[in-house]
Amino acid sequence: MKLSVLTNLFADLSLDATLAKCKALGVESVEIGCGGYPGKAHCDPEKLLADPAALDAFVKTLAKYDMDICVLSAHGNAVHPDKSIAARFDKDFRNAVLLAERLGIDTVVTFSGCPGGSPEDRTPNWATCAWPDDFLSILDYQWNRVLIPYWKEAAAFAKDHGVSRIAFEMHPGFCVYNPETLLRLRDAVGPVIGANFDPSHLIWQGIDPVAAIRVLGDAIYHVHAKDTKVDRYNTAKFGVLDTKHYSDEIHRSWIFRTVGYGNGMDYWRDMISNLRLCGYDRVLSIEHEDSLMTTDEGLSHAVAFLKESMIRDPKPTSMSWA
Repeated sequence: MKLSVLTNLFADLSLDATLAKCKALGVESVEIGCGGYPGKAHCDPEKLLADPAALDAFVKTLAKYDMDICVLSAHGNAVHPDKSIAARFDKDFRNAVLLAERLGIDTVVTFSGCPGGSPEDRTPNWATCAWPDDFLSILDYQWNRVLIPYWKEAAAFAKDHGVSRIAFEMHPGFCVYNPETLLRLRDAVGPVIGANFDPSHLIWQGIDPVAAIRVLGDAIYHVHAKDTKVDRYNTAKFGVLDTKHYSDEIHRSWIFRTVGYGNGMDYWRDMISNLRLCGYDRVLSIEHEDSLMTTDEGLSHAVAFLKESMIRDPKPTSMSWA
């Protein structure tokens, strides 16, 4: 495995300065945001694809620091019920695919998205229960009339352009938010669909990350290293569904943390070992969203923690003791 960082945490810095920081910490690969919610601070595919000199400069900056791109990320909602919003996210995704093709990258990370509850809606509708029956009708519309048709076409586009792996971050608020919904869409669309395994979004739902790894298996295409701390006192009073702002940390039922500050070393070593057991041996990509730490401190803690827990050498082909 290699250590990576999602670079949008340094959106206020140039790509050159960002790579210099990452290199100094011992990061070996980068995940570049190139559209959607991660933004385009370090990479605007539309501009790079239209300007060979700019693309050449981009590639040379990476080479300067001996840094490769593990994935391109364009997290968005390309099935948003507002057609103008959906079109922007769709364009970002497709431009990310086209740039990935040019750079020889096989994986693009995104969200499944969430449609409205009917053709007349203008805002997404995340249905999370089966009754009243309206919610089942919403889910039927979203999956069978919007989500599956869109991703069948988008997956075909990706494969036509050399991107064999679309990695969905399983994120509440979108139709794919847990292993069950990820595998449902994968079954409907095909193996081009896989998971960006980010345990932080699973932990607060009550999902055991190792159990999730075991059920996803070879459908795991990318991994985010991000932790969540569940506040047992607030959860005991209010449950895990929490719409308070992320900045209201002391009152929330859970908050995102730097790895090791939500769960300890044994917890993460078990996850990493099970990723290897299931055949995943690419990168752990740090996503910093810890509101209690500065970017620099959170990243440095995460790098130090993961260096102690990662398995770096290739899996042994034989066991001398056996």
